[in-house]
Amino acid sequence: MPQEIDTPAASSAAAYKRVMLKISGEALMGDQGFGLHPPTVQRVAQEVKSVHDMGVEICMVIGGGNIFRGLSGAAQGMERTTADYMGMLATVMNALGMQAALEGLGVYTRVISAIPMDQVCEPYIRRRAVRHLEKKRVCIFAAGTGNPYFTTDTAATLRANEMGCEAIFKGTKVDGVYDKDPVKFDDAKRYDTVSYDDVLAKRLGVMDASAIALARDNSLPIIVFSLDEPGGFRGILAGEGTYTKVG
Repeated sequence: MPQEIDTPAASSAAAYKRVMLKISGEALMGDQGFGLHPPTVQRVAQEVKSVHDMGVEICMVIGGGNIFRGLSGAAQGMERTTADYMGMLATVMNALGMQAALEGLGVYTRVISAIPMDQVCEPYIRRRAVRHLEKKRVCIFAAGTGNPYFTTDTAATLRANEMGCEAIFKGTKVDGVYDKDPVKFDDAKRYDTVSYDDVLAKRLGVMDASAIALARDNSLPIIVFSLDEPGGFRGILAGEGTYTKVG
């Protein structure tokens, strides 16, 4: 277990002092078609540590699509509520994997679940979670909102607002938001900035509509960047790098 450091000093060089990092479960499976790829988990953990070392307080939400996705389970005939709960449990597995990687790097981390399972992680209590952040612990919020029919995008936006985060960082495979799929279309154009309403009206696929609307109603910016770019997360916080700001 890493040693806790209870120091309030934060780096003035960072653009934000408290942020939410949202990544998909698929981002952790590397070239595999399923599950967790330990070297990939380790690489993402290194990215988080580099930002943590700047003095930035970090929340995380990780999807569960690398293990089970409720919507696809429902599409195959499973009852939707049950499928969504299975997806929530998958996010807990990913959160525990990331916790192990971060603590292996000396970053003290807490997994906080919306579904109580006291033997493996903490239940969600807002004031306690805020105190963890103040003590410079990384907080990984698992099990979504605890309710079916809500995605981890919505969970990330909800927790970011509750924790007083200054921005959501959405790690993807591309370096921002494009007017069309840049993998399929060579003439796809990247936005430097785009409004919440344009994301919704043009169906740009940054996050689901509930998450975008919640961010808009609380004026919470969303920074979309490439998680595959080494040092990208830290670079943006240092005022560099390529990204799209939704706001």
